[in-house]
Amino acid sequence: MSDAKSRFAASAAAALVAETSTLPTDVAKTRLQVQSTTAGSGPRYTGFVDCLRRTAAEEGPLALWKGLVPALIRQVCYTSMSLVIYEPIRDLYRNALQGGSECAPSYSVRLAAGGTAGACAITIFNPTEVLKTQMQASSGGPVRMGDVVARVWQRDGLLGFWAGVRPNVARTFLVNAAELGTYDEAKAQLRPLLGDGVLSHVGASGAAGFTSACVSTPADVVKTRLMNAAGGEQQYRGMLHAGYRILLDEGPTALYKGFLPICTRKLVWCGVFFVTYEKLLAALK
Repeated sequence: MSDAKSRFAASAAAALVAETSTLPTDVAKTRLQVQSTTAGSGPRYTGFVDCLRRTAAEEGPLALWKGLVPALIRQVCYTSMSLVIYEPIRDLYRNALQGGSECAPSYSVRLAAGGTAGACAITIFNPTEVLKTQMQASSGGPVRMGDVVARVWQRDGLLGFWAGVRPNVARTFLVNAAELGTYDEAKAQLRPLLGDGVLSHVGASGAAGFTSACVSTPADVVKTRLMNAAGGEQQYRGMLHAGYRILLDEGPTALYKGFLPICTRKLVWCGVFFVTYEKLLAALK
C-alpha cells in the first residue's frame, strides 16, 4: 500500500476509535460553551462533571453520544485529509524556509504545516461540525441529523452550513498546529530516549493534547456559539463581534468555558488516536 493510502486508512480507523470513545466530553464541552452567564441568569450546568451527570440523568445515557454520526463523518474525513497532506506540506515548508531537504524540519515548520493542513481540511468539512454542534447542544429528546439539515437550509441556505467557518479555521489551525506539529516534534525528541514505541507515542500525544487545549479554547468557544445559532436567531454578527460580546457580557474567563472537558478530551483523544494510528500505519506498511 502506498504511503498516502496507508496514512489515510490508519488515520480513518484511529479517528473512529478515538472519536467514539471521547464524544461524551465533547457533548459536555459544547453545552458548557453555549450557555450564557449574564447578570440575572445562572448557568444550567455548574461544571464538567455536573453537565455529564445531568445530561445522562435527564436525557438518558445515550444523550452523551448525541451528534455521533456527523462527528464520525467529520473526524474520518477531516483527520484523514489532514494526515495525508501534513507531510507534503511540512516538506514543502522545510525546503522553502530551511534551504533544502538535508536537515530535519524545525518545530516552527512542523507547527505551520500542521496548522495549514488542518485549516484546509476543515474548510471543506465545516458542515459536519455545524450539524454536530447543534445536535449536541439540544437538551431535548433525540435530534435527527436530517431535521437539523432542513432547518439550517430553510433559514440560511447553503451558506448556513459554513456558519462559524472563520473561527473554526482559526481554531483548527491552532489545534492541528499544536497536535500534529507538537506530536511530530515531541516524538522526534523522545525517540532517541525511549525508542520508537508506545512510550514515545504516548508521551508525544500527551504533549500534543495539552498544548492543543491551551491554545485553541477561546476560538473554540466563539466557533461553538456561531455554529449553534445557524438556522436560528443570530446573536452575533461575526467572529470578532462574538468574541467582543462574550468578553464584555461574560468576562475573560468565558473564553475558556469548557476548558476542563476540552483538555480531558484532547489528552484521551490524542493518546488513543496517535497510538492506534502508529500501530495501524506500521502494520499497513
